[in-house]
Amino acid sequence: MASTLTKPTRHPVGPPATRRTRVLALPEARWALAALVLFLIALPLDLLGAPAWTWGPLFAATYLAGGWEPAWEGLKALRDKTLDVDLLMVVAALGAAAIGQVLDGALLIVIFATSGALEAVATARTADSVRGLLDLAPATATRLLDDGAEETIATADLVVGDVVVIRPGERIGADGRVLEGASEVDQATITGEPLPVVKENGDEVFAGTLNGTGALRVEVERDASDSVIARIVRMVEEASGTKAPTQLFIEKIEQRYSLGMVVATLAVFFVPLAFGAGPTDALLRAMTFMIVASPCAVVLATMPPLLSALANAGRHGVLVKSAVVMERLGQVDAVALDKTGTLTEGTPRVTAVRPVPGERAVDEGRLLALAAAAEHPSEHPLARAVVLAAHARGHRLLPAEDFGSTPGVGVTATVGGERVEVGAPARLLPGAEDGRTDDAPRTARAATVAAGLAAALEADGHTAVLVKVDGVPVGVLGIADRLRPDAAATVAALTGLTGSTPTLLTGDNPRAAARLAADVGITDVRAGLLPQDKVAAVQERERAGRKVLVIGDGVNDAPALAAAHTGIAMGRAGSDLALETADAVIVRDELATVPTVVALSRRARGLVAQNLVIAGVFITGLVLWDLVGTLPLPLGVLGHEGSTVLVGLNGLRLLREAAWRRAAAIAAAASTAGTASAETASTGTGS
Repeated sequence: MASTLTKPTRHPVGPPATRRTRVLALPEARWALAALVLFLIALPLDLLGAPAWTWGPLFAATYLAGGWEPAWEGLKALRDKTLDVDLLMVVAALGAAAIGQVLDGALLIVIFATSGALEAVATARTADSVRGLLDLAPATATRLLDDGAEETIATADLVVGDVVVIRPGERIGADGRVLEGASEVDQATITGEPLPVVKENGDEVFAGTLNGTGALRVEVERDASDSVIARIVRMVEEASGTKAPTQLFIEKIEQRYSLGMVVATLAVFFVPLAFGAGPTDALLRAMTFMIVASPCAVVLATMPPLLSALANAGRHGVLVKSAVVMERLGQVDAVALDKTGTLTEGTPRVTAVRPVPGERAVDEGRLLALAAAAEHPSEHPLARAVVLAAHARGHRLLPAEDFGSTPGVGVTATVGGERVEVGAPARLLPGAEDGRTDDAPRTARAATVAAGLAAALEADGHTAVLVKVDGVPVGVLGIADRLRPDAAATVAALTGLTGSTPTLLTGDNPRAAARLAADVGITDVRAGLLPQDKVAAVQERERAGRKVLVIGDGVNDAPALAAAHTGIAMGRAGSDLALETADAVIVRDELATVPTVVALSRRARGLVAQNLVIAGVFITGLVLWDLVGTLPLPLGVLGHEGSTVLVGLNGLRLLREAAWRRAAAIAAAASTAGTASAETASTGTGS
């Protein structure tokens, strides 16, 4: 066996760098930055009582830089018989300036310009990531001709039936089926599986996945435009384009409110004129009405609680991309979770060391040290897991000589004068290869025990790795992707908050998925899913009227993240596409922050409701005063600004650390309730 093994070549192949649009390359960002800089220069001059000629032109430039684009878009919308709230905000800002409230109007302009710039940046970055995803598939492939010669061809020109050669360390250029060869392929980008998968004759492979140490001949079965990776791109784009427009609560009534305010302002001006009032008095009353009825207080009633919650979440490692997302998080009533990299850490680790008893028995330490020494030269993820486990336990590794590796089988090496083999039990146990047998009673007994240990570990969802010394099985290692410490509590908390147990959506095998689901308390398990299957599962829940929160980390999760009501990506190991497609990112990979931020969002929505009541009472009172009596303009401005300040301060309460602690307490209580609910359901099922 040793003579057939070859040392693997190191291939520093990684995912391609994503082309990212520079922020200042976007005109919206440049105009917003200009408006902000001008405002910040003018603000201290105004507050310190400098002459008007020093700050007046700066504020005027702020209005122009930040307001011309929304004003232009608003005018175009007006041409289409639609009243845009941005245009109304520009008019309100100009109206404020007309009665001397230049600072307030400029602040309103800066806020709206910044909001538009952030939206443009988010859109551009998502497009960057979608384009970058296409780079996962190599630009060229090696096609095998009928006469046995090879030629390099663009992957876009491959057609169904072509045979391509995939060398060690290369990315696969097309979806197809293996005709010849054996290797281990890392297909985490497509299925999310944490470990490379052995590919042999007849197995399917996907474009964009990474070949291991073996060589493969693959027959192309799909055109480049119909590959799984291309379909992921299309699904993300379609889901992003067809997703229902996300609007804040107040924006849903902006058309009626804006139109009503414009009509009412005109009526307040013209009706008194019709009854003989002077133009100056009528104009003053109309201007006062426009100020007190303007939606500034209502807009601020909505934004401060959401933005405060957004900032608080950011301090605790949850990047929520907009106030709209913060509002939507509080609406979710169903959750779907990815497995690898989300509920688990995404890195295989040694979880069990099982020596085989007998004449050649070794203790756990020596078993692990021998396996690690043999695996040390290998680049395989399982080998790295074994070596890390040995180092973590303080074992000194002897040098390995005559190292060799066979894809899909394992490695061999001479360690301390002993021949050590480490690999798949199905390939290394006697009789597993070429029908060979070993009649030595000692070896036969050890093989039987090792087979039993391997079967038990695999039944429990682990990957079993057999270790042989001089041809005799001496032990089995169990390797698995370790569950995050806070996974079970998070699932329970989300169950309590939404009233339903989350669904597990994974491309991993059903056995591993079922084991993990049992550990965290999930009963709805859907395994072996491709990206389109995850989207279908999410859309199924959405059609049933649920607002689904999807949590994932990989390229294969991106379409589901885009299709869901709200998507959250794990930040540390998350793919660029997942991070840009998701509505929020868990920067520190602390899964327990998800239920906390959901609870915080619900608290923010409660404060929004409070603020809308406060703003409504003030606006109604001031409007009635202006219509029925004579509201002095300074008093109207004071009442309007007072209500704005009041609702703003009320919303800022969520900036405090106490607000996050309170949300965490709510999530903890939900976790307790969710655990109790799961136990009750389990008991009921069992009975």
